[in-house]
Amino acid sequence: MAETEKKTVAKKAPAKKEAPKKEAAPKKEKAVKAPKEEAPTKEKKAKKVEAVPEKPKVTEARCFVRDVRITPRKVRYVADYVRGKDVKVALGILARVNKVAAKPIAKAIASASANATNNFGMDGSKLYVAEIQVGDGLKIKRYIPRAKGSASGIVKRNANLTVVVKERE
Repeated sequence: MAETEKKTVAKKAPAKKEAPKKEAAPKKEKAVKAPKEEAPTKEKKAKKVEAVPEKPKVTEARCFVRDVRITPRKVRYVADYVRGKDVKVALGILARVNKVAAKPIAKAIASASANATNNFGMDGSKLYVAEIQVGDGLKIKRYIPRAKGSASGIVKRNANLTVVVKERE
């Protein structure tokens, strides 16, 4: 593709400058002008690449856990314990809480903290749980047999968990 551009540029330029001359003269000029035109275009492209602005500094890291096999109501109860606390304090609290939801929440907070330190270069000692949200996940519907050939429905609920960790200033 670059070769075709060189030819079209070389043909047009001599035709405008030297219209009265025949075809023999422009053919000689093609070979001479083509290498000279290549160097400035490469420099222009290099300048465009260098002019890219830097990305803004990331101030938060998050972790999203899908379908924790505990009802959202039970998970919210434990999430309220650690909302707004430092990461180390929150993990300490969750280690001592005697609830089933403490383990997945602790894993999510640890993962968000690891994302902050490894991916975004934040200081691990300044991190705190800025946001923790629990939402409804996938609902598994089952049936249980009842008297006289009937059945009752059972809904097994799952929870989605979002943890956002920020750095204290």
